[in-house]
Amino acid sequence: MINWLHSFAPSEIIFSIGFLQIRWYGLMLVCGMIIALFLSLKISKYYQIKKELIWDISFWLIINGLIGARIYEVFLEWPYYLSQPINIFKIWEGGLAIHGGIIAGLITIWYFSKKEKIYFWKLSALFAPGLALAQAVGRFGNYFNQELFGRPTSLPWGIPIDPEKRPLGFENYSFFHPTFLYESIGLIIIFLALIIITIYIIKRQKIKQFSFILLSTLYMILYSLLRFSLEFIKIDKTPSFFFLRWPQFISLLFILFSFILLIKNYHVIKKTN
Repeated sequence: MINWLHSFAPSEIIFSIGFLQIRWYGLMLVCGMIIALFLSLKISKYYQIKKELIWDISFWLIINGLIGARIYEVFLEWPYYLSQPINIFKIWEGGLAIHGGIIAGLITIWYFSKKEKIYFWKLSALFAPGLALAQAVGRFGNYFNQELFGRPTSLPWGIPIDPEKRPLGFENYSFFHPTFLYESIGLIIIFLALIIITIYIIKRQKIKQFSFILLSTLYMILYSLLRFSLEFIKIDKTPSFFFLRWPQFISLLFILFSFILLIKNYHVIKKTN
């Protein structure tokens, strides 16, 4: 696989039929969504939530998640999209910010939790493992689009980037860190941690409030730590705040929010034990 990454020049398009183009980026997103959906349907059985409701929520999670991820990306790159407004709608070319998708997803889950009178963190925990696995798959779309790669590297698993895709100042480098792969591997580890905990609480019949809060916050903490770390080697242009790249700043806010939530619900832990 290392040799393949080091020598293979990816193409954005799988095949074309007339004006219709099937792109790897879209395929990876769809595959991730399908995997997350069926995993969530499987877990819903043990959480005693009807599968019909999971189908309904998943539909709106996908729609709102894509919209939220795109709005967030447009916000980050507003000067570019202001000059090229038509490109706002070209999501097949990439440009979906996961933090925006997560925020939109939480809002969607909150709406359905109120509508269906289901504990919010229960619904959130149900979708968390599938989200991590879907992200792991979806990150390969960045590889085929040759975007969001890291600094130049001479390591044997460095990936070649076409000259026109290289950022200003890096035109003379050929191989770069495959940050999509690093993040995908990290997300698979996060998924395994979440699914192991999910199986444990199901088998031990410890499906209580704090279990749901723990699963949801664990995803946010682990993914935020992963994202925060990887931003140090990324070279794509992004706004900065307090000497941090914007995704790092937002990741810290997610971590802070998660710890505040855990501390606030400490009384639930005591009741669980």
